[in-house]
Amino acid sequence: MTPLDETQDADGFEDGGRPFETLSAREAQEALAEEMTAMAAPETEDENGERPSAAPTAKEMADHLRMAEALLFAAAEPLDIEAIAARLPSNADVPALLEALGQHYENRGVVLSTAAGRYRFITAPDVAFVLEKEKVEPRKLSRAALETLAIIAYHQPCTRADIEDVRGVAVSPGSLDQLMEIGWVRLRGRRKSAPGRPILYGTTDAFLQHFNLESVGDLPGMADLKAAGLLDARLPPGFTVPSPADDLADDDIVAVEDEVEFVTDFQPEQPQD
Repeated sequence: MTPLDETQDADGFEDGGRPFETLSAREAQEALAEEMTAMAAPETEDENGERPSAAPTAKEMADHLRMAEALLFAAAEPLDIEAIAARLPSNADVPALLEALGQHYENRGVVLSTAAGRYRFITAPDVAFVLEKEKVEPRKLSRAALETLAIIAYHQPCTRADIEDVRGVAVSPGSLDQLMEIGWVRLRGRRKSAPGRPILYGTTDAFLQHFNLESVGDLPGMADLKAAGLLDARLPPGFTVPSPADDLADDDIVAVEDEVEFVTDFQPEQPQD
């Protein structure tokens, strides 16, 4: 844009004109177009001695400005000058239009950005924070993970072999990984008397908080599970609901380093020489 002449105030309007902020969108576009028209007034002949094509009028310039603005807003990807020019009338001065749009949006919530010769509208960086929103992605546990969680909750502290014995199928590392990742299952220690001293699993405080339990002793008992329709009316003789324990008073249990031991629990056995 050219420097202001003596009749213009600091906002680029003639003395006594309305401040830019008070103009409607249409008036602002026309004001920009008029200034651009004055800037783009053609000389009688160009440097090759040929008469240039007719410059757009103020109204045409305002229309071109709106067209370019609409293209940039609707474009799925940044546009270069050639792509914009291909959609505008042949006498549109695309570089001047982009310069005018850039100045028009300079201090607004949306600004005209350019990178690698391509243009697009983006949120002004200083106000981008208002669009940020924390979103909690719901995580759906698989049936295997839910069964594993229930077994751990009622049989804790228990080993992977204990879980497999109750479920009747092998426990995949993915199920335990998922439960530990969301913070509902933790390592409780190792069982000294079992071969290989297998890791024991139990629930966490986050598990209690999620299910609104004071302790694992508050887990639903047989009567509660029957009332909720979660147990078959015809249970096998001697069936009982286990009573989980929060403490590790058993002398057969030793403490364990959580993360390191968890990794080694699922490492494949090394071939023996």
